[in-house]
Amino acid sequence: MAERTWVLVVVLASGCSAFAPVVIREQERLPDTFAGQSSADAGAQLDWSAWFGDPQLTTLVDEALAQNQSLAMAVERVELARAGVTRASGALFPRLDLGVGAGVRKYGLYTMDGAGNATTDILPGERVPVNLGDFSLSLQTSWEVDLWGKLRSQRSSAEAQVAAGEEGVRLVMTSLIAEVATTWFTLKALDRTRAVLEKTALHQAEALEVVKMQRSVGRASELAVKQFEAQVLETRGAEAEAAQALAETEARLNALLGRFPRPIPRAALERFELLEDVAVGVPAELLRNRPDVRQAEQQLEAAKFDVTAAQAAFFPSVNLGAAVGTQAFNPLFLARIPESFIYSLLGGLVAPLLNRAALEAQLQGTKALQREAMYNYHRTVLQAYVDVVTALIQRQATAKVLSLKKEQELAVAEMVDTADSLFRSGRANYLEVLLAQQNSLRIELELIESWRRQRIASVTLYRSLGGGWRREAPR
Repeated sequence: MAERTWVLVVVLASGCSAFAPVVIREQERLPDTFAGQSSADAGAQLDWSAWFGDPQLTTLVDEALAQNQSLAMAVERVELARAGVTRASGALFPRLDLGVGAGVRKYGLYTMDGAGNATTDILPGERVPVNLGDFSLSLQTSWEVDLWGKLRSQRSSAEAQVAAGEEGVRLVMTSLIAEVATTWFTLKALDRTRAVLEKTALHQAEALEVVKMQRSVGRASELAVKQFEAQVLETRGAEAEAAQALAETEARLNALLGRFPRPIPRAALERFELLEDVAVGVPAELLRNRPDVRQAEQQLEAAKFDVTAAQAAFFPSVNLGAAVGTQAFNPLFLARIPESFIYSLLGGLVAPLLNRAALEAQLQGTKALQREAMYNYHRTVLQAYVDVVTALIQRQATAKVLSLKKEQELAVAEMVDTADSLFRSGRANYLEVLLAQQNSLRIELELIESWRRQRIASVTLYRSLGGGWRREAPR
């Protein structure tokens, strides 16, 4: 009781302002809906194979989760954090070591030890040897008694870091799935783009031949021929650029799969179907679905325990030590008990009194880190909500654009057929044909891009809701 009173006096004398708790600002309450949208079920609960509905994409995602290096690195970081928990847990218990020692000493004759040894028998009728051996075999233990909870707080902080690391693995999984899906849809769109450009270039080449025939009979000018030639060359150039983008995208997708570039088999994009509406759940579900929110929460928990451990460092530490074994000048005598038997007991109390600037700086640093973790958690929750609202806006807008582009494509296709027929019969000039072909190509490319954007918006929504990590993480 007297010891605890003395400790409190020391703490009060040093000033208690450093021990004031960190002020934790409450998170602003989440809205009840996502900009007016909510549902009883959350789409984030769906597996990605059910969300995307593409067997080829599902196969690629499974391969990426098994082989991607970034995900494997995140898993290893968790293992490193688990080792920290084991280390922090071990500090709570006594340490036991086996000690084996061997040595020799020679004292000077004109010293107190040397003069005493010269007239002292170490065994009956045998003087202490000049070269005195020293051999020992012992068990040694040491223990820091965790009176103030410093070691327990360090262990709790390490456990929270493990939990944060596990959420980090899930976050990498979600991001990887989204990136693979985004790249896959881009690859499919580029496939269709190149096919459209190739088909258009062939039609334009046919139109060029018609114009050349008309020039030969005086029905078209050289200018018309050159304009049609320029259009064919422009389309061929765009086709080459699409082929380049396709090769680069395929290589990027292979890298996400953790392998060197190779051809990726895939079916051609046939129809531009609209995606169905999905359940978004309620905003409160983000707190348990989004890995980044859960990770930020665990990091805040770890920071709280770090502050507690830093505060406990100001209090006295109690250290106990003991050793038991045998010691003799000749190893043959180590087994002689009780003559060679030794033991020791040690207890110590160490309390910081002066020049505690390092401890105070450490405490202030941990408090700053706790406040930073608090702000990071609030920011992550806010960003999670904004991500979902933005993704919903994108998904709805891209669906509307895609629907309009599909209707526009039908109208332009009829216009091209009409212009071509009129041109062949001499009832339309070449400029009308050129304009119709250019409009047709533009609308087809815009339709492909609208399809790609809607798919990417769907991927973004799935990621924003916190989906994609519920399959067991690789180990």
